[in-house]
Amino acid sequence: MKPAPFVYHDPMSVAEAAELLGRLENHRLLAGGQSLMPMMNFRFVMPDHLIDLNKIGELSGIELEGDVLRVGAMTRQRDLEFSPEIARVFPILTEALRNVGHRQTRNRGTIGGSLCHLDPSAELVNMTALHDGVLHVRSRRGSRDLAFADFAAGYMSHSLAPDELLAGVSLTAWSPRHGHAFVEVARRHGDFAIAAVGVLLELDGGGVIRRAAAALSGLGPIPVRPAALERALLGQRPTHEVLRAAAAAAGALEAMSDAYVTAAYRQHLARILTYRALEQAAARAKERTVR
Repeated sequence: MKPAPFVYHDPMSVAEAAELLGRLENHRLLAGGQSLMPMMNFRFVMPDHLIDLNKIGELSGIELEGDVLRVGAMTRQRDLEFSPEIARVFPILTEALRNVGHRQTRNRGTIGGSLCHLDPSAELVNMTALHDGVLHVRSRRGSRDLAFADFAAGYMSHSLAPDELLAGVSLTAWSPRHGHAFVEVARRHGDFAIAAVGVLLELDGGGVIRRAAAALSGLGPIPVRPAALERALLGQRPTHEVLRAAAAAAGALEAMSDAYVTAAYRQHLARILTYRALEQAAARAKERTVR
């Protein structure tokens, strides 16, 4: 099929794009286009106006200041994957990116496009939830920052107003001694995950967990940060029994069924993948704590 007729706009600055967003109705923003263009071709989406962000240089870039990573919304996923700064400070992000689509889609796909598309299983969405990411939003009315928990509104739906655009996202790094792991199960390589788990763990000098974070994707409309599971890990040694109990808690989380798998299968994957991710993250944290 072909897309429905639309008017194409090619702004050169954020200010120009914001002016178009504030003036036009039924518009869509074009970033990498890896999800939007197929949806337009199948007429799942039929905008009257397509606003192309690809010539706005100020929306791209990777900047690390101290322990805060700021990434422009139009930064290509491939640039993130091969960034030495990200590999050094955010190794889990590099690990997760290898599961995003294929090399060809990562060449064009952007972090902002993935976040705004908000597929429940998207790896970059999981990473932003895991790191308590802050979204930077622009419009004609000014700028504002938005916590990821307030950004994700529901299934493939964000909370940005129609006249707002995502300019970038900030993630805060953990201690260099933290351990990490990202694991997922998909029907085939390159597909969105049926379920995915990202884990960050930090141990003290005695091998006790002093900080923990986990994000589970694919169970529901948005990634889940199981606060009770994270709190239960604190003050514990990462033994088999402790990790098994945490995994069981993950497997008890509410999950959805779809045309491909049942909720029960997703809960099974949540339990198995959480254990694997916790075990790997704990092993890495132990290795870095000993150094």
